[in-house]
Amino acid sequence: MNIDSLSLLWLLVIFAGAAIAIWIAGIKLADTTDVLVSRFGFGEAMGGLIILAIVTNLPEIAIVIGASLQHKMGIAIGNILGGIALQTVVLVVLDRFGLGKSSSLTYKASSLVLVLEGTLVIAVLALVIAGHELPAKIIFWRITPPGLLIFIFWAIGILLIAKARTKLPWIANFKVLGGQTEPHGHSRKKKDEQAKIKHTTTSTIIIIFTISSIVTLIAGVALERSGDAIATHIGMGGVLFGATVLAAATSLPEISTGLASIKLKDYQMAVSDIFGGNAFLPVLFLFATLFSGQAVLPEAQKTDIYLTGLAMLLTIVYIWGLLFRPRKQIVGLGVDSLIVLVLYIFGIAGLFMIS
Repeated sequence: MNIDSLSLLWLLVIFAGAAIAIWIAGIKLADTTDVLVSRFGFGEAMGGLIILAIVTNLPEIAIVIGASLQHKMGIAIGNILGGIALQTVVLVVLDRFGLGKSSSLTYKASSLVLVLEGTLVIAVLALVIAGHELPAKIIFWRITPPGLLIFIFWAIGILLIAKARTKLPWIANFKVLGGQTEPHGHSRKKKDEQAKIKHTTTSTIIIIFTISSIVTLIAGVALERSGDAIATHIGMGGVLFGATVLAAATSLPEISTGLASIKLKDYQMAVSDIFGGNAFLPVLFLFATLFSGQAVLPEAQKTDIYLTGLAMLLTIVYIWGLLFRPRKQIVGLGVDSLIVLVLYIFGIAGLFMIS
């Protein structure tokens, strides 16, 4: 059955159902990933920075691949670049509802390694802007130089960040008052301990992980197909829909897992998951080109580049917050989170004006 022939009501039901499935499966996926990383001892480079970045972005991966196969580049590009801006705003939600009135998220996180993760996000987004200006005809074996360079830069950045966690002697004894006392990623071990108390075997966790991955991928495709049809019904452009409604739906697992990390007082993990996922999203341009057979980045519209600039700006605000660590809160938010929220609201208003 052609999904485009369905009524708007049924499309909304499918979209909502897919979003709920992604939310539930995404939480299970992140939790089982943490336990598996802890049990198999993958370490920070493979575990926290690569596996979790890919796993938490499975909905986006499904949406981008599905849109690329149908040559609907507006949805694919909007979901990648708009998703980065909106996932950065997830930190605002975590700041407000995770910490309450105690202090700001960046005050608690207090890690210079997170600053490096934020700069990696800025770096890959700079490559996105530069790659957009290259001619579409520069493509070999379904690979474009910008897409390949983004992947290489991301991979090298991940290795350097992993090294920075243990092999930077100038911060080896660096302590911050009021910051996180336990090491980054300690929530993984706590989740593993809870699983052992419940006598959950590794094979059971692998089965849950596999089922959750499949559900997430299928729901991601359903979300993309129904979302594209909804956007057509209501006369909303693919970029606008991908950057707002679709990106919000795929960000639900990040909110839940982030709140869980904060509950376990692993504030650094909560921020790292967002930065790690945001740094990985531009890598999807490589896969979009592979599956569509055409250069995707040159097709980015001015709205896409606008969203890229917005994402960079929001990330920079949080980088400054991690450096200056504002403790003061306004309306229950850290100063940096409040600035990010205001900038995002005005940014989306500007997006509607130029689209």
